[in-house]
Amino acid sequence: MLSYDRIVRAGNEIKGKIHRTPLFHSTTFSNMFSCDVYFKMENFQKTGSFKSRGAMVKFSTLTAEQKKNGVITASAGNHAQGVAFAASYYGVDAKIVMPETTPPAKVNAVQSYGGTVILKGNSYDEAHEYAVQVSVDEKREFIEAYNDEDVIAGQGTIGLEILEDVKPDIVIVPIGGGGLISGISFAIKSKNKDIKIIGVESEKANAMELSIKEGKIVPYTSNDTIADGIAVKYPGNITFELVKKYVDGVVTVSDENIAYALFKLLEREKVLVEPSGAAGLAALFENKIDVKGKKVVIVLSGGNVNFLLLSNIIYRALEMENKLLRLEFNLPDHPGIMEKIVNAISSSGANIYHAEVDNLNKDTPIGYQYLLFTINILDKSRIDELLGSLDKLGYKYRIIG
Repeated sequence: MLSYDRIVRAGNEIKGKIHRTPLFHSTTFSNMFSCDVYFKMENFQKTGSFKSRGAMVKFSTLTAEQKKNGVITASAGNHAQGVAFAASYYGVDAKIVMPETTPPAKVNAVQSYGGTVILKGNSYDEAHEYAVQVSVDEKREFIEAYNDEDVIAGQGTIGLEILEDVKPDIVIVPIGGGGLISGISFAIKSKNKDIKIIGVESEKANAMELSIKEGKIVPYTSNDTIADGIAVKYPGNITFELVKKYVDGVVTVSDENIAYALFKLLEREKVLVEPSGAAGLAALFENKIDVKGKKVVIVLSGGNVNFLLLSNIIYRALEMENKLLRLEFNLPDHPGIMEKIVNAISSSGANIYHAEVDNLNKDTPIGYQYLLFTINILDKSRIDELLGSLDKLGYKYRIIG
């Protein structure tokens, strides 16, 4: 059974094997939300996420026979890396089943920790089903991602560390399968029942929220979220019961605000997190949690972001803040016209990030040229200044998003 003493033992079991991550106070976000904001930096953890905690604790419980037979798990992300890292530390052979659609960067990360990757199926569920069968056939120990009390105890060590560093009023935690928030809430509530624990899910992957409302485990309706680290089909039966008992509320946030929170962390604090790691801050941007005047800890659960996605997030966030503008022109193909456009852009203090000229565009009339400018600009007032200059020139343009 999970107990406070078990979490304390878990802390001793992983001491010196992984990082004790810092708790960082943010003046920027404290001022923004009229509260004291602290970030628990699990994006600085070994393997780039909290998952290595639970994996290391689980491996510490394996018998000699289990270690000899090896382990297996299914994952497309952070759990895979956590298991591979722990297996390498303990000298255990590990097979990691990942969907065939897994990005090469994630496969390479698992392999770099010594895990043997098996690509199977088109989804996590198909990979999981295959991994379970292999575990039976080869007598390998299956390592659960979240629905395991040893794993939960490992994640609960984050709660112990938070209490050692600060006395919070609210702790905000991303929720996927529920292992992270189960461990943290159990550890914290065991010492102080007055501290509020709030979970955050993507509104596109809200299995825990739906399950709490229905009083039984139900699946989410979509997995089309950028926060793949918290996109699970079902919460675990163990984590569901713990969340019901120890978590004070579950809220959902949009992918747009998850992306924006990720961008603001990078812009203002120079901290890089993955989308699921930014979910807690997104809840503050959406005003889903009353934090005014409170001492708030937000768990940044991981930092393993897809860099192609990151570039898209930065681009979209700059558009949201009126710092990036795309202008499309169909101009008469006469000498000097493009120079006038470029001069108008420069006069507004903007920088041309990208320019495209396509005289072969099928929608461009004969005798005209198609131009597309992507512009980095200071703010909306400068945009208005630029558009006014373009209007005076008399050339037609279109703002595209």
